[in-house]
Amino acid sequence: MTAQYRRVARIPGFRPGHAPASLIRRRFEEDIRNEVLQTLLPKYFETAVKDQKLSIVGQPHFADLKFAEDQPLTCTATFEILPDFELKDYKGLDVVKEPAEVTESDVAAALDQLRERAATFEVVEDRPADDGDYAIVNYRGSNAGDPQAEPVEGRDVMVHLAAEGTVADFTENLRGSKPGDVREFQVVYADDYSTKSLAGKTLSYRVEIQGIKKKVVPALDDEFAKSVSEFKTLEELKAKVSENLAERKKHEVEARAKQKLLDHLVSLHEFPVPQSLVDSQIDSRLERLLSRLLAQGVDPRSVNIDWQKIREDSRSEAEKDVRGSLILEKVAEAEGIEVTDGEVDEVIRDLAEEHREPPAAVKTRLTREGNLSRISQKLRNQKALDIVYQNATTHPTSEPAQLQEEG
Repeated sequence: MTAQYRRVARIPGFRPGHAPASLIRRRFEEDIRNEVLQTLLPKYFETAVKDQKLSIVGQPHFADLKFAEDQPLTCTATFEILPDFELKDYKGLDVVKEPAEVTESDVAAALDQLRERAATFEVVEDRPADDGDYAIVNYRGSNAGDPQAEPVEGRDVMVHLAAEGTVADFTENLRGSKPGDVREFQVVYADDYSTKSLAGKTLSYRVEIQGIKKKVVPALDDEFAKSVSEFKTLEELKAKVSENLAERKKHEVEARAKQKLLDHLVSLHEFPVPQSLVDSQIDSRLERLLSRLLAQGVDPRSVNIDWQKIREDSRSEAEKDVRGSLILEKVAEAEGIEVTDGEVDEVIRDLAEEHREPPAAVKTRLTREGNLSRISQKLRNQKALDIVYQNATTHPTSEPAQLQEEG
């Protein structure tokens, strides 16, 4: 490394390539040290890991780097390794599987959801607003305690009177209103109100009623079936809904049974779990929480969330997740389970459709972020858990599952 710097370094009093090595080391000590850390150490570390057949987790941390003239380069590398543990018997486990029955009330509830999605809104002209109606309003709310504060404003907002999520003061003051009316009132928000920017504040509102609408839900008949599906009769639609519910319940029941089996396997295996993997799992959990909030239209900055507490509260479950994943990797290895490129590509196509992106773009992003291998690992673990489930003894009952203890 010193020789490379010596060839190109320009030092007053010396021709390029002729400065003493000791001077080069003193002048470029920090640069040489950084380049060693970035190039040579990872290379030799990888060789040492392969020679000792270690399975490392995450990135190593190098410290105590020492290199002096005519002395070997030495340093200390700190890193985590995958735990080596004995895989317990994963076949012949006992699990109770819940019934996957579809009731008439299940079908009725699903049809009601279809009716709600097919509902239309009609203008109300012959009466004032009443509970259940939707008032279309423009509003302006001023902070009664701070006249200089930015007002809260909205235009053409639909207020569902007497609905569960509607502020009670809006329902009380807009009930009986008609288009063209103006209502002025105050709202005192509780300290724990869900919208952080309004919590504990009192706002004076001026609300202009633009219109009144009512939701019209279609009747449950053959015409409804034709409008929401390819079927011509309500009975045909009911049969299809029942079939879909049965398939969904079957998957849900199997998923819960598989989770019980995995939980049992986790309880049978005690070994140290790499904390870097636990931290990564916690990060994934928090990312999913953020995604759910954003999907619901909630700004994470507007709600009072103690992220550090959530991290700590998630640690125990994250450790179980990591332990379960490592156990399933052992099962996959024992069973010789492989994942094909076609199976990975199928997952990528599903992700592309969900995010409305070209599959190639999704694959490129996953590769760049280092997440492509995670898809393969997840598919492999799913196959391993399928093996555990297929070799388990299942009992159809509504009682909570009781797994046999080993030995």
